[in-house]
Amino acid sequence: MRFLSQSSNTNLRRGASAATTLLALGLCVFLANCGATHPVHYYTLETMPSAPAQAQTVYPITLVVGHITTPLLYRDDRLVFGNGTVELGADFYNRWAETPASMIESMLLDDLRATGAFRSVQLQSSNAKADYIVRGRLSAFNEVDNGGNVAARFVIEFELYQPKTGAVVWTAAPYAHDEPVNGKATTAVVEALQTNVRAGLQQVTSSITQYFASHPAQ
Repeated sequence: MRFLSQSSNTNLRRGASAATTLLALGLCVFLANCGATHPVHYYTLETMPSAPAQAQTVYPITLVVGHITTPLLYRDDRLVFGNGTVELGADFYNRWAETPASMIESMLLDDLRATGAFRSVQLQSSNAKADYIVRGRLSAFNEVDNGGNVAARFVIEFELYQPKTGAVVWTAAPYAHDEPVNGKATTAVVEALQTNVRAGLQQVTSSITQYFASHPAQ
């Protein structure tokens, strides 16, 4: 039987420690290189604010754009993709600069203000006292791939709530549309989503304005 001296044990420990250090350094370099090949990209929807129009009638009400509710998957900042009709996933490397609900709230705010038809339009986070609150629910905001046919899906619905009476006075038919994506790049998906969101919100803004034209505020 061979016995190791204390100096031999010390050398073995030093050798094992050096090997561990080299392995850790190698792992760090490997992870760093992997990370460098997968940068995280951030995207946003352009709000395109415009000056208020000169509406023929300015309704003496304060509209408040309320918080849009969403399924759990859309509360994250990751872009969502779908395969077929039942599977959804989230992209770690492509993210929104804000949550989808926040971006849509800002766009709706700009669209309603741009009509020039209301005394005031504010976000719910402000201190404005609302005559009516626009409430919404986002059901779909994602890329969908059906057998190679890629589209940007946007499904949302809105209602008008009157705090004074505690009643929902108007409900819009859900807006649901798949906008074709021109290309395979993520930017193409974002552009298609932006086109889809703009079309949907313009439709909702027009419907809200028409409601007050036929139901004068009391």
